[in-house]
Amino acid sequence: MRPKRRDEPTFTEVGRRRQIVDAAIGTIAEVGYSAASFARIAQRAGLSSPGLISYHFADKDELIGQVVAAIYRTGGDRIRPRADEAGSSAQALAAFVAGSVEFYDSHRDHMRTLLQILHGHPHARERWVDEANAAELDGIEQVLVEGQAAGEFRGDLTPRVTATVIRDLLSGALARLLNTPDLDVPTYTAELVDLCRHAVEKAPRSS
Repeated sequence: MRPKRRDEPTFTEVGRRRQIVDAAIGTIAEVGYSAASFARIAQRAGLSSPGLISYHFADKDELIGQVVAAIYRTGGDRIRPRADEAGSSAQALAAFVAGSVEFYDSHRDHMRTLLQILHGHPHARERWVDEANAAELDGIEQVLVEGQAAGEFRGDLTPRVTATVIRDLLSGALARLLNTPDLDVPTYTAELVDLCRHAVEKAPRSS
C-alpha cells in the first residue's frame, strides 16, 4: 500500500521527484519507452530501490505525465522569452522558429523521449500532448494575427492554417535533426526562419 502523503511536498520531496523525472527522460531516450522500467529509472537516478519511485508517483502513467509536462515546460522556458522580447511580430516569429530548433538541438534526449512516449503510450496524445500542442499553436496564431493587424504580414493568409504549417515544418525539422548526425544546424535554422518569414511577410512595394 502506498504511504499516505501530505498535501504539500517538502523541499526534499520536490527535489527527489525532479531527480526521478530527469532520470526517466534519460532512460527513455536511451532504451525506449517500453524498456524504461522503474528498476532502470531508479538505477539511473541513483536510488537504492525502485520502490522509492512508487513513493513519489502512484504509477508509471503519473510519472510519464510529469515527464511530458517537464519537457514542454523546459521548452517554453527556453523559447518563450525570446519571442516575448521581440520588437515586432516578424521578429517574434523568427525567434520562435529559431528558438524551437535550437531547443531541439540542445535537448535531444528530451525530444527523443517525447517521441518515444508518443509512439509507445496508446493514450499519450489525448492525456498529455494534445493540450500542450494546441497551446503552442494558439501562440503562433496570435503572432500571425498581431502581424496582420500591424501591417507586417499578408492580409490574405489564414492564421490558423499558416500556424499549422509552421508547426508541421518544425516537426519535420525535429525529425531531420534527430536522424541526421552531421546536419549543419545553424544553416538549417537560418533557412527555415527565412522560409517562414518570406511566406508570411508582405511583399515590398515596387517603386
